[in-house]
Amino acid sequence: MAVIQSLAELETLYGMPGEASTVKEIDHITPQYQAWIEASPFVALATAGPEGLDCSPRGDAGAVVRIRDPRTVLLPDRRGNNRTDSLRNIVRDPRVGLLFLIPGAGTTLRINGRAYLDTDAALCDGFAVDGRAPRSVIVIRTDAVYFQCARAVIRAGLWDAARHADVKALPTPGQILQSMSDSRIDGAAYDADWPARAAASMW
Repeated sequence: MAVIQSLAELETLYGMPGEASTVKEIDHITPQYQAWIEASPFVALATAGPEGLDCSPRGDAGAVVRIRDPRTVLLPDRRGNNRTDSLRNIVRDPRVGLLFLIPGAGTTLRINGRAYLDTDAALCDGFAVDGRAPRSVIVIRTDAVYFQCARAVIRAGLWDAARHADVKALPTPGQILQSMSDSRIDGAAYDADWPARAAASMW
């Protein structure tokens, strides 16, 4: 085993990034970056807290975040599993990372910044869908905005239907829950109830 133990060793192995890797980074949202953000219905939200790290998927019908100004984006906290892992982290450590995916595009977009939770009624109501407002909105102040090259998405064939997994061959959420709970949770019932439960609690 050969473990890299210093930045000098790392830089010797990888070298330094070229101009195209660094000039793209800026502390605010440019009109070009705005176009990418507004086309993204999905973002992975990374947070850190005393118990460790969390990375949470976030999606919406249309743009997943709303741009308030060139230094601020708003992410409504839609219904989920109610673990509030990301929210717990943000309350104690404001640092966040966002990775936006745009279906059909290889290029992704990243934002690093600092966040807080806002429960202002007017703000939350502005994100209501079907009369249901989020309980809070994550307000993110940008420190760095930049695009990520498409190699990872191309290698993964993420949007290539011919390479999509056969989900019917994978364990279902219900089967996982039944196994992890020593059968206290009825996996078949969980899976059967999921479509209706999701439809009733989407927003």
